[in-house]
Amino acid sequence: MKMFSNKHYSMGIMRSVMSLLFCVQVGPAFSVAGQENTCDANSSVYYVGEWYFLDSDHCTQCECTTEGSSCARTECTSLPTACIHVSHYPTDCCPRCEKIGCEYRGEVYELGQNFQPSECEQCTCDSDGIARCLVADCAPPPCVNPVNTNGKCCPECPEGPNCYVDLTRSHVIPGGEPVWVDSCTKCRCHDSGDASYWEGNRLATCARVHNCTPEEASQKN
Repeated sequence: MKMFSNKHYSMGIMRSVMSLLFCVQVGPAFSVAGQENTCDANSSVYYVGEWYFLDSDHCTQCECTTEGSSCARTECTSLPTACIHVSHYPTDCCPRCEKIGCEYRGEVYELGQNFQPSECEQCTCDSDGIARCLVADCAPPPCVNPVNTNGKCCPECPEGPNCYVDLTRSHVIPGGEPVWVDSCTKCRCHDSGDASYWEGNRLATCARVHNCTPEEASQKN
């Protein structure tokens, strides 16, 4: 009778220990699973603290938090006005400027490039994206009928220096030596030795013989 009681007592203790082990193994697994927080986006699962971009909008970035996804949209900065090569990759939010240059009169030039937009200008595209130019300063042509030649900056005088005799601008005489424009009047164009030459003076300086008449002038000749 005593042996039976001890056996019955031992079996009760074993059942209690097995029940306790079972509870220890199952309890924590259920608790951990209940504490996990995730966010569903882009057909994927993200854990708290993870960052991701939306597949539908590459400009929107999100963070998975304990309260759900927290998202903000990225604003693209404007590209430089002198950007000469723009790329927009499918996975990028904003376009990229691949190369900077200079814009001058509607044309774009690369950094460091020298260019001549006109015969009188010599320009360089500087590293700051600004085109800086030197402009030739042409002196007034020493003639009344200058010609602009392709490839040359300043106008030229194919017929040589000349000027008008008077304000009527109907009579042109060559530069150099004085010229008799009639039997009593001698005129001379201004030349490089005269101060008014650089002011573009196109009128001759004339002198009339005192008390001259056409007959007297013809007798003198």
